Amino acid sequence: MLDLFYAPLTETYFQKALIGGSIIAMVAGVVGSLVVLRRMAFLGDALSHAMIAGVAGGYLFMKLAFGLEAHAPGMLLGSLIAAVTTVALISFVSRISRVKEDTAIGIMYTGIFALGVVAVSIFRHYIHIDLMHFIMGDILGVADIDLWVSAFVGAGVLSVLILFFRHFQLATFDPVMAASIGLPVVLLDYLLTTCVSLVVVSAVSMVGVILVVGLLITPAATAYLLCDRLDKMMALSALFGVTSVVGGLYLCVWLDSAGGGAIMLFCTLQFLVVLFVAPKYGLFFRWMRLRNLVPQQAVEDVLTTVLRNKKPASVDIIRKYAVQGKNLVKVLKRMTQDGLLTQQNQDYALTDKGYKEAHTVLRAHRLWESYLESIGTPETEVHSIAHRLEHLDQAQTSAYLDKKLGSPKTGPHGKEIPAKIP
Repeated sequence: MLDLFYAPLTETYFQKALIGGSIIAMVAGVVGSLVVLRRMAFLGDALSHAMIAGVAGGYLFMKLAFGLEAHAPGMLLGSLIAAVTTVALISFVSRISRVKEDTAIGIMYTGIFALGVVAVSIFRHYIHIDLMHFIMGDILGVADIDLWVSAFVGAGVLSVLILFFRHFQLATFDPVMAASIGLPVVLLDYLLTTCVSLVVVSAVSMVGVILVVGLLITPAATAYLLCDRLDKMMALSALFGVTSVVGGLYLCVWLDSAGGGAIMLFCTLQFLVVLFVAPKYGLFFRWMRLRNLVPQQAVEDVLTTVLRNKKPASVDIIRKYAVQGKNLVKVLKRMTQDGLLTQQNQDYALTDKGYKEAHTVLRAHRLWESYLESIGTPETEVHSIAHRLEHLDQAQTSAYLDKKLGSPKTGPHGKEIPAKIP
């Protein structure tokens, strides 16, 4: 059993894939947190696709100028130029026309991607790029130069994020305030876009277009389900990225499948598990909260029923005038836990807190009855309509009705309208 985990670690290709993938996953996870919070996921996809034009241009230039093939620094520089050009064109189109930014992203990245494909096909005698390798990647065939490039780029990007963390944080959550205190919000946007471009550029040669987008978005989205603080989200996102790489590589070896696909599959499954079990935003706990949820209207109906009874009310009385069916037990239990009711033998009485709330609802009900009578509502319908309206924003509505009606003391049925409790 242990051989299943230990044997792959003895292979050089697995070690390189593990190191390179983990570096990319950590940096992509940290940057991806800002990408997810700023809703820039589509931009990451656009940059990764548009890079093929930069790769082709860098390859062609190094081949014709220096006679070098597959020169990593040259293709890296070309990719970065393509990414920056894509961002500049997207910004230009969205600013000078009525076309929205998401539409401009779709137009520009497909156009530049197409330019790269055409360039590769036209100069196929000079450019020897496997487009399938570019799209799908080859995590199991990581070269030493790829490791060095990813390490340097990762260190540079993380340094920028650490140095300007507070600036990015403020510009992400409240850009208006950031601008008002003098932060260069536009410059920070371009700096973040440059960081995303560098991560994408350094990762595509190892993991391909599809996987780099996945590592940029999915681990960050997984961490987003578990925490509400940016620093914790970044740390968790990096952790989920690394576990995706480790789990995916083992899955790849055990199933003899494509490395990039296995990593992305493991990453997605990881997200789905967290989506289901996350304690605050997970589907299971959300279902549990909804299951235990008690409607406010039912609570207020019980309170007024007990108040009108003028003594502890039995379950039968509450069921007759307030809540019917199986929900009554759940409502009474929750109200007792919230300190609105207290149980006396088999009956329920109001606590001081419950009395104040019941008093407020009853006052709203009788003010509504008075108002409905004043506008000519048939007497037979006054009570039922007021029963529905009494739950609406009681404090402000009651104050408005009381002023409009001249602070009446009794309702249309001769019953006293309770005074407002200070």
